[in-house]
Amino acid sequence: MNPMLRWLFTLCIAYPLVWIWLGVSVANRKKLPVTGPAIIVANHNSHLDVLTLFTLFPLSTLVKVQPVAAADYFLKNKVIAWFALKVIGIIPVYRGANKADPLQACVKALAAHKIIILFPEGTRGEPGKFSELKSGIWYLSQQCPEVPIIPVYMQGLGRVMGKGQKIPVPFFIDIYIDDPLYFDNDKVSFMRNLLNRFYILQQQATRKV
Repeated sequence: MNPMLRWLFTLCIAYPLVWIWLGVSVANRKKLPVTGPAIIVANHNSHLDVLTLFTLFPLSTLVKVQPVAAADYFLKNKVIAWFALKVIGIIPVYRGANKADPLQACVKALAAHKIIILFPEGTRGEPGKFSELKSGIWYLSQQCPEVPIIPVYMQGLGRVMGKGQKIPVPFFIDIYIDDPLYFDNDKVSFMRNLLNRFYILQQQATRKV
């Protein structure tokens, strides 16, 4: 990742788009970590999810924030791959049975005190609905049990620029940040707890509307 390109992209594109064109309200912003290691887990409804999360961090922290993304999707095209790696700074995860440990790059980033962004649904879902959470977050937490996992729920981005949309539509975004949770040996309990956290945040957003 090129720190200067990341800063310029965030200042010149992400900030104006998210905070001026759309508008954002953030609940419990103080719960968002400014130092790593930490894992941000968020719902995924739009290509703007990562940009929006970037704008929540101070510029001094931004270079330590890296989203996790599927290599087979973001690295299949040279132009997209350059942008994803140099500007967005993704941690590419190589999926497939032949990969010994697809999460090793994430573990390495956390060991370097990075803040990583992970979408446990795995792909963009329908606005207001949660897809089944993938267990990769549990396996990552198993390898880094001391690292806090902070759930973040974003409401409105699915309407702003959901699947199939090419141009963002101006809708206000509400963001809710929860207390951190940590590794639980019981995989089923851990995944249920994480999903329940998202449901509670979603209910808070619904009550506001």
